[in-house]
Amino acid sequence: MHLIETLRPEHPPTFAVPSLAETAYGSATILAAIEATGSTPKVVYRQAGDKYVLIEYGDNVLDLALRLRVHLLMNALTAQAEPGVEELSPGVRSLQVRYDSRIIHQSALMSLLLRLEATLGDVSTLKVPSRVVWMPMAFEDSATLGAVSRYQETVRASAPWLPNNVDFIQRINGLSSRDEVRDTLFDASYLVLGLGDVYLGAPCAVPIDPRHRLLSSKYSPARTFTAEGTVGIGGMYMCIYGMDSPGGYQLVGRTLPIWNTFLKNPQFAPDAPWLLRFFDQVRFYPVSETELNQLRDDFREGRASLRIEETQFDFAAHQQFLADHAAEIAAFRQRQSTAFEQEVQLWAQEEQSAPEADEAQASVSDKDDAGLAVQADLNGNIWKVLVQPGDAVSAGQTLIIVEAMKMELAIVAPQAGRITRIVCQAGRPVSPGDNLLWLE
Repeated sequence: MHLIETLRPEHPPTFAVPSLAETAYGSATILAAIEATGSTPKVVYRQAGDKYVLIEYGDNVLDLALRLRVHLLMNALTAQAEPGVEELSPGVRSLQVRYDSRIIHQSALMSLLLRLEATLGDVSTLKVPSRVVWMPMAFEDSATLGAVSRYQETVRASAPWLPNNVDFIQRINGLSSRDEVRDTLFDASYLVLGLGDVYLGAPCAVPIDPRHRLLSSKYSPARTFTAEGTVGIGGMYMCIYGMDSPGGYQLVGRTLPIWNTFLKNPQFAPDAPWLLRFFDQVRFYPVSETELNQLRDDFREGRASLRIEETQFDFAAHQQFLADHAAEIAAFRQRQSTAFEQEVQLWAQEEQSAPEADEAQASVSDKDDAGLAVQADLNGNIWKVLVQPGDAVSAGQTLIIVEAMKMELAIVAPQAGRITRIVCQAGRPVSPGDNLLWLE
């Protein structure tokens, strides 16, 4: 107690305590807001921690006009080169600004943002530089199917998207066959709206033609493993995984590496180990798995290159395209919506008719089993049991691997001994304190 009193400052610093009371904008986290006009969307400026301001345009819907406005604001901020503005992270309809408050006060930053917003104007005739990037894809290769099988074996034995993601996409979109899913994937031109979808330059891309926008739900719970280069569909977006990683998108195939740490391929910019750029248009063409494996090695080492065509994305032309094909687009969306609703109703019926889940494993006392009980540390699913009853193990040896929170966690032997009994099995969920096995 004496030490605490000694360290307590004699004159503690004073500062204004932030209020959490609602403001004229509603939430206290909203710093400012601008109403929509006939040619501009509404804008909301949000407090995002102590180093960020988040700018959101329009409603929470996919609208390419909003992404183009984000592009204009980002370019204006970049050209301004304001000291203290350190990083700009664009999203589908948002821009997150990281700033150093020691250099630029938040009020000064807000004044800058509001002033720039008034200069952006209309995006209806905007044209932005773009590239058509042609990438090979092996449809449903072994790595893709293996990730789905591993999920079924270790995380969730039954789910609407199991045992095959392509079958699920076909059903939930009201398509006539698996081939129609495949053809749609290769016909689509995916416009890159964001980069670093989770990490490593992974694109968040949407088909330009609404008739190619396949809907899907994400895995719940998520996968703990996805092979680098896998192509996935989540919601209506396409993503390419930049590394071996967890994930939740529905998996359809595999393509080339989109991240090159050592920049051996000249098609990666010298200062950027990521392949794709904002507003690139990704087009896939089919190859066999054998061909893809060779192309992946060659591309990573700089022995192969991609076909890349310089072009532009013309928003006015896109709007005209939508108008010209409005009836077909509406019919596609109606069929898709009907199939999606039917799928959701099917899930509800299956939940109601399914038998009740097995009761949680009852704890077993030391009196019931001789030896030391090894227990689970957290919620997860058993992936692998690496030992058998009768095995002699050493202290620190890995006994069981649990998948939890998109990670693989090892449960090790707390001491040397012999396995007397195992009461867990692969694919079953466990909770903290559950007995898994006993050591004699």
